[in-house]
Amino acid sequence: MKNELHKTIGDNHIGTSIETPILQDAFDKSDTEKIENIQYYFSQIMEELGLDLSDESLSGTPYRFAKMYVKELFYGLNPNNKPHLSTFPNKYGYKKMLIEKEVSIDSSCEHHFLPIVGHAHIGYIPEDMVIGLSKINRLVDYYSHRPQVQERLCLQILNDLQETLGTKNVIVVIDAKHLCVSSRGIKDKNSSTITVEYGGCFEDITTRNEFFQTLNKN
Repeated sequence: MKNELHKTIGDNHIGTSIETPILQDAFDKSDTEKIENIQYYFSQIMEELGLDLSDESLSGTPYRFAKMYVKELFYGLNPNNKPHLSTFPNKYGYKKMLIEKEVSIDSSCEHHFLPIVGHAHIGYIPEDMVIGLSKINRLVDYYSHRPQVQERLCLQILNDLQETLGTKNVIVVIDAKHLCVSSRGIKDKNSSTITVEYGGCFEDITTRNEFFQTLNKN
């Protein structure tokens, strides 16, 4: 019964929260301990698949895999790795739209741990504060580097930027390909998924249309 429930939940891609589901003791262990444990368990997986870890090409794979998971692919799980988001007073009184387009998305789906790759397009209309442009890229990269659902990723970026900027006037669009769609299951190589989240003045269709029209200009 439990396995059937897991299959049903997995197939339906049910989300539970805007927050990434993380255990309370998730960071009690050091990165070194986590790498050692993952290395051991992944070597068990490889051997279960019938691979010979005494082979020179495979012998270092469990360690490389473990280090990649902890230090690279999923570094965004640890709040200590969150980038500092520098903001500045809007001394110019700039009140028009600012758009950062084609910000790279390099993430992993939490249902199959396969890559999600694409781009985020982010716009905001400042009130009292503006943010350093590179900080938007760093924030996207941080939230991307954890097991994700695209809808959640979109909301996490939106909510964080709204809080940081002190305004609801933010819009986030993500257009990404999911390898769990292209390399397994239906194996559709061409489709992509688009998610859109926004608040504040972007609730107005005229403002949203201005964003999309500007975004689509060459």
